[in-house]
Amino acid sequence: MFKRGGKLYSVMHFTCPRCHRGKLFVGGFSYRFSEITNMHENCPHCKLKYEQEPGFFYGAMYVSYGLTVALWISVAVASFVLFGGINPWIYLAVGITLLFALLPGIYRLSRAIWLMMFVPYEAEYDIENLKID
Repeated sequence: MFKRGGKLYSVMHFTCPRCHRGKLFVGGFSYRFSEITNMHENCPHCKLKYEQEPGFFYGAMYVSYGLTVALWISVAVASFVLFGGINPWIYLAVGITLLFALLPGIYRLSRAIWLMMFVPYEAEYDIENLKID
């Protein structure tokens, strides 16, 4: 769906934005907080340092906020379209349940988007056997 070299490829595959080969996060998708936050310090493929300065990923909170607002607006519109005038307590319960269910994905997605905004794709790093000194 997304081609390697495009802006959204690294975001949707959680790979390094520079080489599109190395993984951003350690392990798979999990709901354990200690496993959600495990992120490689450097790209396993091209050795890009992910946290470019201390506190670099604090900016990802703004992206996370935007994703969360989009989720709440989607829940509000969907509940209004599907159920008409719905009880606000049901809307709140559905929204909170979805928020907690999608929390690991929102966390990882916001970090991937934030990193993609600052690191451009470089085709010379996107080769199978990269030799970095």
